[in-house]
Amino acid sequence: MDRASRANSGEGMAAYAAPSLFQPHLARQAIRDAHAKRIPPLLCIFNSMSSIPTLRFITPFNFDSSVIDWEHSSCNIETMTTMVHEIAFISQGRTIPWVRVPGHDHAAIGWALDAGASIVVPQVDTVEQAQHVVSAAKFGTRRNGTRSAPPARWVPGLTDMPYDPSRTLHECLNDQAAVMIQIESLEGINNLDEILTKVPDIDMVWLGTLDARISMNLPGKFGSTSDTEPEWLAAREKFFKILDKHDKPYGGFGFPSPPLGNAESFRAAAKRMSLMAVTADMALLASVGTVLQAAKDALKGSNTINGKVED
Repeated sequence: MDRASRANSGEGMAAYAAPSLFQPHLARQAIRDAHAKRIPPLLCIFNSMSSIPTLRFITPFNFDSSVIDWEHSSCNIETMTTMVHEIAFISQGRTIPWVRVPGHDHAAIGWALDAGASIVVPQVDTVEQAQHVVSAAKFGTRRNGTRSAPPARWVPGLTDMPYDPSRTLHECLNDQAAVMIQIESLEGINNLDEILTKVPDIDMVWLGTLDARISMNLPGKFGSTSDTEPEWLAAREKFFKILDKHDKPYGGFGFPSPPLGNAESFRAAAKRMSLMAVTADMALLASVGTVLQAAKDALKGSNTINGKVED
């Protein structure tokens, strides 16, 4: 049984796990299978806080993917690495860890991959930036790779087993972890056709609507469906035409419930998307305020005396 069939039969993303959970999942294959509709879109949670206790509470829900936002959280390398391991091991391989790295730094890309994650790379605007990112993520000159091989990340004969015994570990690792870039400016949209032509090893593209709109001097608004500015609508249309031209997987936020979405719009988005970030840790914690306000509203016009509610 192939990995897609195993995933659909109940294994989920554990079907794409490597021989050791210290290694990245075969995330590139999972994304390709989702894009080809062999499996459903990967449902993802976005972790915007560098909180290991919060992550430990969330991970047993077994989202298909879990993104650690290293770009905007106060997170050191050790914490990022621990969070990647917690996602992989607590979920027993059912959740693919991703790290949004803090820019295009060669070392940061290597640290995230060494930890066992796939990567999300923000603010890719040019071909040269995309080439640098992929080079930093790959081993060996055949892939234009400049990634350094970690000498002590995997234990020989125990956690360094290649998923394909006919190939070396490092050849296999090149085909395991996925590289997703975020296009977050009009410059990036205008250069995307050339980027995808010259850098085919990019696995997926995420349109960062908040940053893209702000870079275009528009209100942020997270690129909601109510946006009607002609320049924004033209930029979005160009972005998706380029993705379709290159048959490239698309990832990003997609919300199945109000206030940012509904079941109908979510199903429509799923027809195009291969990875859907359906919620975030901050959004879940923010709902605490809704509960508090509901409690206050329920007590309006009442006084609590000696444990009793009197009108």
